[in-house]
Amino acid sequence: MHGRATALYRHPVKGFTPEALPGMTLTPGEGVAFDRLYAVENGPSGFDPEHPAFVPKQKFTVLASVPRVAAARTRFDEATMSLEVQAPGLPPLRANLETEVGRATFEAWLADLLGDGVRGPLKVIRSPDAWRFFDHPQGHVSIVNLASVRDLGARMGAALDPLRFRANVYVEGWPAWAENQWTGRTLSLGGANAEVFKPIVRCAATHVDPTSADRDLDVTKALFDNYGHMFCGIYVKVTAAGGLQMGDAVPEPLAEPPAKDAG
Repeated sequence: MHGRATALYRHPVKGFTPEALPGMTLTPGEGVAFDRLYAVENGPSGFDPEHPAFVPKQKFTVLASVPRVAAARTRFDEATMSLEVQAPGLPPLRANLETEVGRATFEAWLADLLGDGVRGPLKVIRSPDAWRFFDHPQGHVSIVNLASVRDLGARMGAALDPLRFRANVYVEGWPAWAENQWTGRTLSLGGANAEVFKPIVRCAATHVDPTSADRDLDVTKALFDNYGHMFCGIYVKVTAAGGLQMGDAVPEPLAEPPAKDAG
């Protein structure tokens, strides 16, 4: 079956609102432009911008640990590097995340929203250069198979919003769960190529309804109970640069050819 990209997203602030894109440019060694560019520490995380290294998501204000984050609706303007944010019961805010004043203003607004979810001082931090706050140190781009989401939802008796899985690319046309067998294979993403790195192990972030901010479904338990794993989606590493637009072909990768006989 031939897949195609039916939705494309970036997440400028880790854990916050996904932003739909008409297209994206994929570059080796990098993720989607402006994706996970910022994160908000929930107490000191130990992140050192001079020597950036992977930090577990639990150190930040993310849905896995603070479901109330989903109540914030954010939109990033890369032209001004400003974040527009609103939530029920709070005044709307526009803050330039490149300035100390803008970051402090957003931190104070967010502290009011999260209440008891704040474990320590909130601090907006920015990723240096091409480094990003990914959930996995080599998970540059994440892809979710919509057939897999539907199959899981059918077994749970629930209509699962694919945005629970916070992917960059959503694909229609692949067989359900076929992607779990593709590690190491080359995948075409429109005009780009990527290597499938590994299936994505899901966490409690998927339990949160992205619209209501309620922790309403135990998705990880349902994955394990129905399939014996907690995968949904794949991480890929871009190997050849190119553009990916809505509707572009994302065909299933070919099986790797057998190794030639050295003799």
